[in-house]
Amino acid sequence: MRKLALHWQILLGMFFGVLFGLLCSQFDWGKSFVVDWIKPFGTIFINSLKLIAVPLILASLIKGVSDLKNIAQLSNMGGRTIGLYLLTTLTAVTIGLTIVNVIKPGNTLSDATRTELLASYATDAAAKQSVAAVQQEAGPLQALVDLVPSNIFAAMQDNGNMLQVIFFAIFFGIGLVLIPKQKAKAVKDFIDALNEVILKLIDLIMIAAPYGVFALLAALIAEAPSADLFKALGLYTVTILIGLFTMIVFYILLVRIFTRKKTGFFLKGISPAQLLAFSTSSSAATLPVTMERVHEHLGVEEDVSSFVLPIGATINMDGTSLYQAVAAVFIAQAFGMDLSLSAQLGIIATATLASIGSAAVPGAGMVMLVIVLAQAGIPEAGLALIFAVDRPLDMCRTAVNVTGDASVSMLVAKWLGKLGKPKAKNWDDHYPGK
Repeated sequence: MRKLALHWQILLGMFFGVLFGLLCSQFDWGKSFVVDWIKPFGTIFINSLKLIAVPLILASLIKGVSDLKNIAQLSNMGGRTIGLYLLTTLTAVTIGLTIVNVIKPGNTLSDATRTELLASYATDAAAKQSVAAVQQEAGPLQALVDLVPSNIFAAMQDNGNMLQVIFFAIFFGIGLVLIPKQKAKAVKDFIDALNEVILKLIDLIMIAAPYGVFALLAALIAEAPSADLFKALGLYTVTILIGLFTMIVFYILLVRIFTRKKTGFFLKGISPAQLLAFSTSSSAATLPVTMERVHEHLGVEEDVSSFVLPIGATINMDGTSLYQAVAAVFIAQAFGMDLSLSAQLGIIATATLASIGSAAVPGAGMVMLVIVLAQAGIPEAGLALIFAVDRPLDMCRTAVNVTGDASVSMLVAKWLGKLGKPKAKNWDDHYPGK
């Protein structure tokens, strides 16, 4: 019998978790049974995601930066590429924050449901609030001071210090670029191998995802069996989908304005890669197809596509960063937290930098969300609110990530004079571009 794909397993875990939670909530002993014997497995699953966050950032980000080869590439093609990737990521996070603040999906929770949630995670919320209070008393440049760690091993002991880990990873990657290749080879080989190990660990963790989702959903339903929770979750999903669609429109406009390529030409050329990204939820798995479509069907010369796209698969996660921004604010709204403008600006910075360290594999976005929540002082236990719909949304945001990579590669090629006619024999002359 053919084994079910992981996303179907997770969807079944969602369904049976909700069903089990509803069933147990009908009995007086049901809630305590779920909290004592089911919920701990969900907590273990979340902890395993948090466990992998630091090594994931170190391995993935150092690899991405060190693959820039040399400073000349970094200052020319690399500078343009990274600048565009950061611009699109900042745009994605800003779009996400704007839409979630307009729709306010977390505010649809009733006071009773919110009170139950706050009671369930009161200790965690209090701890985060105390940290936030300390940060508010700091000086205006304290954020810059906190960005640079005095001890990287101390920084790696706390997920709340993840910006320091990101800074070190970028700094370390630049160092690898600057030293002779033969001396850097051993370190890069180790980093490459470490990255492969981390990706395999994520695969192993994701095997348990259906069971983790089952436990999380069962506990969520048993502890707060309120219809408005599902209404809020549906509105949260719609909010993210609106944001992702807006990003697709943004990419189309960039390509149209700066490369003069028509919308049909761009979408027709990249659509097979989008569909593969949607089905696999992995930018890395889609990369060979993305490179073929961009070079053969969108007219980007091979030296540009072979440089820009692998870097994009590592550091350009626009869909993921948009999702992180929306999810963070949604969870904060669900817990009745009022995020200040400075806190939301912090989410923009953290989500942008965290997306650089997101591995191009299924489930990595959830790991990076832990970083954003911790940095913003939002209870990390709120992951239980959104994990149920994470897999379908992961498929959508991966398609957006791949689309962003393709659009940036076209812009870089245009500026370097390396964007020509597609090489594919079946290219449709109905979609020419200058």
